[in-house]
Amino acid sequence: MHTSPLRLAVLFQSLDPPTINGVQKPRKPGGYQDSGADIAYALREEADIDIVTYADAPSPQDPTGWCFPDTEEGILSAIEKGATHIWANTILFASHPLQTSANLSKYEDKIRVIGQPPNLVERFDDKAVMNDLLRKQQSLTLPRACTVSADQEPHMALEALKVFPLVAKPVRGRGSHGVKVCSTWDELRGHIEILYKESPLVLVEEFLSGEEATVTVMPPSDDKPHYWSMPVVTRFNHVNNIAPYNGTVAVTANSRVVTGAEAAEDPEYAHIQRQCEAVAELLRITAPIRIDVRRFTSNPQSPFALFDVNFKPNMTGPGRPGRSNQASLTALAATGMGWDYPTLIKQLLASASPLGHLRRVSQNALD
Repeated sequence: MHTSPLRLAVLFQSLDPPTINGVQKPRKPGGYQDSGADIAYALREEADIDIVTYADAPSPQDPTGWCFPDTEEGILSAIEKGATHIWANTILFASHPLQTSANLSKYEDKIRVIGQPPNLVERFDDKAVMNDLLRKQQSLTLPRACTVSADQEPHMALEALKVFPLVAKPVRGRGSHGVKVCSTWDELRGHIEILYKESPLVLVEEFLSGEEATVTVMPPSDDKPHYWSMPVVTRFNHVNNIAPYNGTVAVTANSRVVTGAEAAEDPEYAHIQRQCEAVAELLRITAPIRIDVRRFTSNPQSPFALFDVNFKPNMTGPGRPGRSNQASLTALAATGMGWDYPTLIKQLLASASPLGHLRRVSQNALD
């Protein structure tokens, strides 16, 4: 029997992201329905949370039917079915219905949302904009980087980055899409030309050759009124020096939690955790973010640098039939705290913000 008035509906990505400054973020096949179903199933079956589903009786074996499309119609349908909380398990942007729908305005103080402010996501999902912001913070460690546009000669634009290998990536990407380590000018130029077909601006960074890791940072809650990081997850078994997309290789096959003993012996882990928390505080996040980091060199004592901020960490997790190996990097980090997947997901409910609060965050909030 449900004792809480909380009734949760999960959204999936039905809307295509808009083209922003000539760039469209790639859409995930399935629109995150798999992780949305994982979230809904785990909370219903293991955490005794009342879940509002799109279908009347979705199958645990099938990811469809658990979540509502992130269209205005879909969101309103979830509310009409009794949802008090909305989990925005989708890509957000300034023109998203959660931000702009006039029909949702009357629910601004009634509905709580697990997710980031859409305006903030649109602005800082641009890796070039994010890099510019972070480089202004002298306390943060980042690789050398610069951007090159389609109307520039790459050799001239990248004059400050003279030592190969270099990493080229689109300014709005998803996972490892379009990310490549290039060892020569010809290889770099060729990859940049490929990226120009989807983006007029490309980010090129110094290649960090050491250990890769990732840090999930949680927003404040009643229990912890400050930003805090989960245990570090270290990554291995790279393909061409890039961690493969988790839809291709399960993260349990190439990632593990850094043990307490390892963290105690190497202060660089704690140092980069504090930097990731500083990023979260700077951005004033309202939901978890995951920051990818890597050591400058293979020297075990080499410091880490921040190289990617993910506003929407993958939230897949075990529970549904056939999903036993589908832990996300954040779920893996949670195991280092003794949390199973349902415990993690239930904890994230505490980060829910009133819809009106998320809507009031402007794109210029950090200027």
